[in-house]
Amino acid sequence: MAKGANTQLTNLIGLRFGAARLNLFARTRAQSALAGSVESHFRGRGLDFEEVRHYQAGDDTRTIDWRVTARTGVAHTKLFREERERPVFVAIDQRRSMAFGSQHCFKSVQAAEVAALLSWAALRQSDRIGGLVFNDQQHEEVRPKRSKNAILQLLHQIDDFNNRLLSANPIDCSNQINDMAFELRQIARHGSAVFIISDFHGFNEAGVKQLYQLKRHNDVTAIIISDPMEYQLPATGGSVLTDGERRFSINLSSKLLRKEFSEHAVKRHESLKQNLIQYGIPSIEISTQDDAQKVLEQFYGKRKRRPLRVRA
Repeated sequence: MAKGANTQLTNLIGLRFGAARLNLFARTRAQSALAGSVESHFRGRGLDFEEVRHYQAGDDTRTIDWRVTARTGVAHTKLFREERERPVFVAIDQRRSMAFGSQHCFKSVQAAEVAALLSWAALRQSDRIGGLVFNDQQHEEVRPKRSKNAILQLLHQIDDFNNRLLSANPIDCSNQINDMAFELRQIARHGSAVFIISDFHGFNEAGVKQLYQLKRHNDVTAIIISDPMEYQLPATGGSVLTDGERRFSINLSSKLLRKEFSEHAVKRHESLKQNLIQYGIPSIEISTQDDAQKVLEQFYGKRKRRPLRVRA
């Protein structure tokens, strides 16, 4: 389980063992739990048509090409070549809004560990892995490669961005998340599996439409990182808050304030979910109080083989 306000590179590397329990592109259909009421399934590994040849004894009759057979008068069958890899692209949010957490860790740390788990899981399946790490001012891209070095490069970038997060000067770049959605369209190869890990603060309808355009040629999944205190303020406790530059106080004992705060947060969250559902983009929600690996296993966990039953 993720802990603390900063990432530890050794922890991100160590998650390769937990990733062994994930299967990102199972042939089974992914159920609607990924996006509320919308069903979705990854394209995953498949078969590409290669050629047609004469039918031979033992060939699967289901692959007979009836059009060619009717035209030539001789039975022909289709041959397929297995698709052995696909690019996996992970976008990781390390903006100032992610530097918050009231439970086990900051949202930025949880996002980093989710990215590490997905990356190691993809490599175990011989897929090429790349990523885009971004903050309020800049981003760094790692081109997809099928190698351990590509993941290590991505993890180094995540760790570097994360450990510079708290020392960065506050800056208003609320549209950065929408700009990154556009950037992903430019760099993600068609047929990629794209995971966007963020709290999606500042994400608007224009950004969702960019993801929809990206989804037309790729499998896109939004992983929403949150913290419980973003939805419910404590009734007691310190009332002096800071964003690193300014200090202000609030009256946490006010029931009206806590109610309005909660309603605003829920409304924003529901709006985001509805926009994603409208454009058919599946989503997974992970809180700072969750064990990210266990949450991901609910969607991508490997199914145990059932023992064969021997009839008496």
